[in-house]
Amino acid sequence: MSYDPYGSDVLAGDWKNAGRKPVPTVPVVRDLVVEDAATGFCGAVTRLEAQTVELEDYFGKKRVFPLGGGFLIDGEPVTLVYPKKSDDGTRARTASGSFAVTGQKARVARASRIFVEGRHDAELVERVWGDDLRVEGVVVEYLEGVDDLDAIVREFAPDRDRRIGVLVDHLVPGSKESRIAQTVARGPFGDHVLVVGHPFIDIWQAVRPERVGLVAWPDIPRSIEWKHGICDALGLPHESQADVARAWKKILGSVRGFGDLEPELLGRVEHLIDFVTES
Repeated sequence: MSYDPYGSDVLAGDWKNAGRKPVPTVPVVRDLVVEDAATGFCGAVTRLEAQTVELEDYFGKKRVFPLGGGFLIDGEPVTLVYPKKSDDGTRARTASGSFAVTGQKARVARASRIFVEGRHDAELVERVWGDDLRVEGVVVEYLEGVDDLDAIVREFAPDRDRRIGVLVDHLVPGSKESRIAQTVARGPFGDHVLVVGHPFIDIWQAVRPERVGLVAWPDIPRSIEWKHGICDALGLPHESQADVARAWKKILGSVRGFGDLEPELLGRVEHLIDFVTES
């Protein structure tokens, strides 16, 4: 045997990348939060083209970047790639967990409606159940509160083929919302209206707290406006309504699917969809 005192050729093989951690590739999906390493611009994915990706930051500013390397996720380098279509025979699913329906023409909106309390409720329902609702032809409208729900129901005059489903915040025994729901149920259209609710003070709490960096949603004293207290806990400004709107946008951006929501909300929304779509 011969002995080579100088060892093997140090330039042989992939010596430039020796010891380097491989950079993972990440398929781009909507609302994925990434940072452009060169500029420091950080935002959520809002649009994807064949060769570019659009990001929107916390303040609503948008910028377009080429797909590829040079991005960070949680401080770690990644290469963004266009998502591949599934070729394993499995069916794609919507954000709600339902099987996605492809190739179907838009359904004409049903006469039945789902009402929610406010804009944020409507946006969260759209985020998770939007694809399902479009397939079923269900329109979601927001009420700006439920104080006038009984009058709204009477004006709508639902029947067996034109139903109303209502999602109410803080529907717990003894609350104002529960009394309103009971009034509607006892009214002349009660058989054609379903009022369901979740126990949370506001729809914000239906998002799992860990999705926004909290162990649990904090208890806010009654002397402090609830959303302002939540913004404080998250370290977000709340001096104006625009600040609160941006805070909600940040919370909503953390929701990618049904797994990011509390089960107390999931079952209620599914119940409403079944009620307004059943024959």
